[in-house]
Amino acid sequence: MLELFKKKKARTAGRAENRGRGILVFDHTSEVIRAEALLKSEGWTVRVMGPPPEIRSGCDLVIEFPLMEELNILRTLEASEVVPLQVVPVSSPLLQPVELFQTKVLGGYLMVRAANMKLTVDMETRTVVNVSGGGCPDVPYLAQEMVGKTLEEAPEPRAIGHTLCGYALQLACEEMGRQCSQW
Repeated sequence: MLELFKKKKARTAGRAENRGRGILVFDHTSEVIRAEALLKSEGWTVRVMGPPPEIRSGCDLVIEFPLMEELNILRTLEASEVVPLQVVPVSSPLLQPVELFQTKVLGGYLMVRAANMKLTVDMETRTVVNVSGGGCPDVPYLAQEMVGKTLEEAPEPRAIGHTLCGYALQLACEEMGRQCSQW
């Protein structure tokens, strides 16, 4: 009986947590990037994630946001002419956004995958040893500019890349920085 109560409580807690979140769906990746930068500059806590399969459209990214702020967020976006295709409350497990990051320790190396891009760093020296993934034309250039440099020396992908792959690599770098701060 106690086990049944725990399962019911866990399901109820998940639904309560979902009520407070929504996702903004855009047509193009560039709109997601602009919207994220705008909303963060206005002080909102938002995060870019992968879209759930049920609402996937043109773009492979969505923005998760606090649902209570929907009206203010939409006003801010409309004023900057960055209008989402749809706003979806996260009301069921099927509408959960997909986490973009996966991390894996490979010997003395840490690999962070963000969307389709992978960044691998030597855990002892914090040197970038590999950049891979994606299919965008700037990936070889990004790799050339970053491999062999420490995380602190390597340029930020957002400063030298201009594609979805560059954006995903920037997210991987930021996550790598968070992971490295824990060593």
